[in-house]
Amino acid sequence: MIKNLGLTQGKIAFPETMTLEEFFKLPYIEESPAWEYINGEAIQKPMGGGKHSLLQKRLVAVIDGLGSNYEAFPELRCTCGNRSVVPDVAVIYTNQIPLDDSGDIISSGIDFAPPWIIEILSPAQSQTKVTGNILHCLRNGSKLGWLIDPSERSILVYQPNCLPDLLTGKDVLPVLEDLNLTITVEEVFAWLQRKN
Repeated sequence: MIKNLGLTQGKIAFPETMTLEEFFKLPYIEESPAWEYINGEAIQKPMGGGKHSLLQKRLVAVIDGLGSNYEAFPELRCTCGNRSVVPDVAVIYTNQIPLDDSGDIISSGIDFAPPWIIEILSPAQSQTKVTGNILHCLRNGSKLGWLIDPSERSILVYQPNCLPDLLTGKDVLPVLEDLNLTITVEEVFAWLQRKN
């Protein structure tokens, strides 16, 4: 089944269910917003909006600015365990970046779960579907997942083999263990503030 969450889509006809291989043959999966493959369905992500874009931009800049062995990618396709998702931010080891013969990054994304997956909830987005993507990545090798909810000013933190934590205010967010980053929920949401 093809689902388009909160968007008006042109006349695109797809089969009700499909395989991952059939999904990758679809002509529109890389358009913006991206399409994801979940449980045999092609689902288009909703547009994020201003808060979403700003948080995404700042997260990538902060993580990349650490000079670590990790690199943060916005909207990088991650395919693993018969699912293909496009998290808002995927953080991967620099030596895991897939390169072609000329040394350029491969445009099709990665074929593994990123060590850290960050999703920013959009108003038109299903929290259940986004949580499902994070849990799927954790089951397939991710070490950490954040689900940022701008409207609630909270961040759900997912880690393998433990219950999720709901963090707010001055709570310090867990990051990958070899990253030199200390940041609170309050500091993340302060990025949304603009002075007149």
